[in-house]
Amino acid sequence: MKATFLDVQGKAQAFEMGCYGIGVTRVIQACIEQSHDADGIIWPEAIAPYQFHICLLDPKDPKAADLSQKLEMVLSQKNLEALIDDRDERPGVKFKDADLLGMPVRIVIGKKGLEVGEVEVVERKTKQIKKIAPTVLLERIKSYDTAAEFFRNL
Repeated sequence: MKATFLDVQGKAQAFEMGCYGIGVTRVIQACIEQSHDADGIIWPEAIAPYQFHICLLDPKDPKAADLSQKLEMVLSQKNLEALIDDRDERPGVKFKDADLLGMPVRIVIGKKGLEVGEVEVVERKTKQIKKIAPTVLLERIKSYDTAAEFFRNL
């Protein structure tokens, strides 16, 4: 680019620039390049922004909202983090956004599911779906230290 600067003697000098090491952003970019599908990112749990993505389908339903808060508290006690989607959006929008963001495990809590006594748990990488009773979910999640262990043992 032929950029120069004037040194203390007023003489034009060429800029020198160096960059050493692997930047955090490059690691993230490489990870996403290696771990994605047509629907979005598939985060490895070790570097995922959150281990769980809770899709609260009916945020105004007291039972659904209560379960979501209890689940977040249990996860927090295990030093696990959850992104809670409590937006007033259709389920399909929330599911598409969850796939795009790519957290390792999605937990779907909705009024209809709770009426039949189940919560849906989805592994992002395989899109495998497991259904579990809310009380069992809260108890089982206490037994594992990672989202992958939890999902594998459902």
